Amino acid sequence: MLHEKLTYAIRGAAFKVHKALGPGLMESAYEACLVHELKETGLQVQHQLEVPLLYRGIHVKSAYKLDVLVDNKVILELKAVDTLAPIFTAQLLTYMRLSDIRLGLLINFNVENLQQGIKRYII
Repeated sequence: MLHEKLTYAIRGAAFKVHKALGPGLMESAYEACLVHELKETGLQVQHQLEVPLLYRGIHVKSAYKLDVLVDNKVILELKAVDTLAPIFTAQLLTYMRLSDIRLGLLINFNVENLQQGIKRYII
């Protein structure tokens, strides 16, 4: 699936979850529901994916966890916070760089209008 169509499908699933649940829940609730919606559309979804890290010849098992990986092409970093701090962007960009995945979405479900809660990053 092309990246544009893939992100469109992801955004659609996120909007569906947000419309049903609204803001104010814990991140884990949104993640579980979003994973369900994405799988319903036929996408390959992995969540809480432990990713190893190679640092100066040292293999660090489970160095970090991706919230959601869709079709091995898009990392989703999910939040349920009042405001997106710059560290959340840095976190997603680092995950993308270390995983060699060029597309990521930072999604904050704790907003009235989800349109303002989704940020797209390409490296």
